[in-house]
Amino acid sequence: MDRRGLLTLLAAGTAAVLTGCSQAHSDPLESGSGGGQPFGLPDNFPSGSGAGAKSLPAPPTGPKTRIPAGTITALPGAGNSMALTVDDGASPEVVGAYIKFAKDTGARFTFFVTAYYDSWTTHRDALRPLVDSGQIQLANHTWDHADLTAISSAAVADQLSRSKTFLRNNFGVDGTPYFRPPFGRHNGTVDKIAADQGYTVPTMWYGSLSDSGVITEEYLLQCAREYFNPQTIVIGHANAPAVTHCYDQLADIIRERNLSMVTLNDVLLPPA
Repeated sequence: MDRRGLLTLLAAGTAAVLTGCSQAHSDPLESGSGGGQPFGLPDNFPSGSGAGAKSLPAPPTGPKTRIPAGTITALPGAGNSMALTVDDGASPEVVGAYIKFAKDTGARFTFFVTAYYDSWTTHRDALRPLVDSGQIQLANHTWDHADLTAISSAAVADQLSRSKTFLRNNFGVDGTPYFRPPFGRHNGTVDKIAADQGYTVPTMWYGSLSDSGVITEEYLLQCAREYFNPQTIVIGHANAPAVTHCYDQLADIIRERNLSMVTLNDVLLPPA
């Protein structure tokens, strides 16, 4: 079974539950992930507006940091920001839930879009205003999650360019300069091909919610408590339902630690 088929099963809840938090820079399936209203949300999902009591701390307003071309795993410098980056999109329900979470709390995300998945067109009309406002940033996670180190140079270019075209045609952005290589696998050849298309910053991570597949809510929260820290880039996935049942707890951790959720564009300037 290919990864697309596997993620479809995982998103449907048919895979076995995984246990134990990942180490930093690792994840079970990631080693390096026409509009409409959100649907399929849990009964206890937060409600209200981003201006209400459930609002999260605002992003910083200070100067941004110019970063050089090259791989990043954390936000540079001092501060109290955290970038929660969300990969894939195998589940329309989870993508919809993330959109509702953003609307209700003011949470800011960078989605690394695997453009093959229908979630992104299913929720295009709901997502586009958040992209236009900058609350949600979109970046490139390839067309269908191929291992870029295991395919030809032409195929690498096609994976990135198809996703780039999809992002531009549907959301008016192309995701440059940030891309996340599937499974975290990239090398000098991949990076050069990506840079030729404007993707000069391979974006890795400091810690993971470990939710590329089906996990328990307790496991996900354990990972959040370990990795939600100042200046971190944390990877999550829009594939399986656990995260949709614990947004309140995730928001509580963010508030308790006085973290500001940011997109990459909120705090970084692209390479000159």
